[in-house]
Amino acid sequence: MKVKKSSCKENYAAKHVPLFCEIWFINKGKCIWTREASENSNLLQGSFSSTSSSCASGCTSTEMRVSSGSDPKVEEESSYSHIEEGSLEAEALGNEAFEGLLKCKTLELEAMEAFSKVKIYESALVHEVQLRKEAEDALNNTIQDQEKLLKEKDEVARKLERTMRNVALLDIRAQEENRRCEEASGELKLIQTSILSLRQEEQRIRRQKMEAVHWLERWRSSGQAGTANCNGFLGITEELPELAEFSLSDLQTATCNFSESFKLGQGGCGQVYKGEMLGRTVAIKRLHPNNMQGQSEFQKEVQVLGKLQHPHLVTLLGACPEAWSLVYEYLPNGSLQDRLFQKNNIAPLTWKIRTRIVAEISSALCFLHSSKPEKIVHGDLKPQNILLNSELSCKICEFGICRLVTEDSLYQPSFHWSTIPKGSFPYTDPEFQRIGVLTPKSDIYAFGVIILQLLTGKPPAGLVGEVRRTRKLASILDPSAEWPMIVARRLVDLALQFCELSSRGRPDLTPTLVRELEHLHVSEERPVPSFFLCPILQEIMHDPQVAADGFTYEGEALRGWLANGRETSPMTNLRLDHLHLTPNHALRLAIQDWLCKY
Repeated sequence: MKVKKSSCKENYAAKHVPLFCEIWFINKGKCIWTREASENSNLLQGSFSSTSSSCASGCTSTEMRVSSGSDPKVEEESSYSHIEEGSLEAEALGNEAFEGLLKCKTLELEAMEAFSKVKIYESALVHEVQLRKEAEDALNNTIQDQEKLLKEKDEVARKLERTMRNVALLDIRAQEENRRCEEASGELKLIQTSILSLRQEEQRIRRQKMEAVHWLERWRSSGQAGTANCNGFLGITEELPELAEFSLSDLQTATCNFSESFKLGQGGCGQVYKGEMLGRTVAIKRLHPNNMQGQSEFQKEVQVLGKLQHPHLVTLLGACPEAWSLVYEYLPNGSLQDRLFQKNNIAPLTWKIRTRIVAEISSALCFLHSSKPEKIVHGDLKPQNILLNSELSCKICEFGICRLVTEDSLYQPSFHWSTIPKGSFPYTDPEFQRIGVLTPKSDIYAFGVIILQLLTGKPPAGLVGEVRRTRKLASILDPSAEWPMIVARRLVDLALQFCELSSRGRPDLTPTLVRELEHLHVSEERPVPSFFLCPILQEIMHDPQVAADGFTYEGEALRGWLANGRETSPMTNLRLDHLHLTPNHALRLAIQDWLCKY
């Protein structure tokens, strides 16, 4: 409400007009003051009471001024001036009141805003207090968890420290135990070596004793030992003292109780295991105890290999009668069969290695066939029974079907063996198949087939006939071996002689022939005298024959030359006086001597 104070009438009207009415007071066309409708009666009453008092005082003073004057016009002008002054004064007072009212409203608004802000601040303060309390609770929980973790950390650290001390103690104990174990292992090896040496010495002494007793008995019997003595096989008793005898527990320890992971192979009579005994790797052949043939093989191998020592015969280290087992030296490169047919993607054998294997087999067979007082016939010679060591040097094994024969019994018509060799049919002597006689020539036949296999790399079935029928030797040779023709032709000729159907046509394995084979693999590394070569074949002659032209040729080559209708000399191309051939024995002996020497 805006108010302009001017007279007592206005004051009276303002007092008595209801408060809900809005009043405008106009003087001389100007709005002196106004009153807005309001429900706040107390405020207006106070305002109007103050205004009335002021107006009353103003009227009184005006009346006093008017009554004191004498001139009416002057008095009127004076009254108007007083009225204007009062109006101005009232207007000024109204303005002041209006400004005060505005300030009051402003203060009220500011107070309301301040009150709302206070409420907001109070709610914010309450929220902040709540958050602070929650933060303090979380902080307390965190501190408690941290303290708990610190306690657990300290406990774990103490446990870790105790564990580390225990580990250190255990490590020291383990080192001490390892040291003791190494010392014990060294002592055990020394003991095993000493035991082995003592056993070998004992075996040597007993062998000498048994040999002396044996020869004494033979001398006393004056050569009356018959065939029964040749076939009389006994178990491992005092008659066979030279072999080490092992217990079943020794074999079980060496093979982890005959574990499948230690098995090397399996045959019809038993299994072969790999093991560790006496500080070395060994091969243990365990025969089936219920197999009579296996028992016979066990006794025969013990009797034969227990008394034989040769670089190309597998060494029998000992036996276990309790488990019907034999302990051999271990050969890591498997059998000749596996190597020849390149099982497990192994590299092929070179011609020099194959030739050396032929020489080694011939040396072993010559040793067996020359043994005294009885010859030893292997009877089951085939590539599966020829083992290779780390240097690809061969050793013959599997003597379970071997026979001991005297020189006289070979020529007795009644000398027959009922045992059939276990070897495959292609290696079996045809003469043995007909009449059942097992002789050293039976091994010779199998040896010839093995030589042909080494040359050709082919299976044995029908191989002899195929080689005999071929006209080009190079077409049947194994190309992976890179055979030189001189060596290959000599081995083919020798193998075909070994494979004659009649045993009488097969040559014996003599020391001279063995030396020739031993030097055959180095023949390519030395110059061959030109007069040792056949003019037709340009190869070393094995059957030198002199023709009518005076030149010496290989007999087979010259006969083939003449068989084609030629009657001229291969050297001079002149007609020959005659077609007769004369053996050149002197040159043949010179060639053989040269081959044996080199």
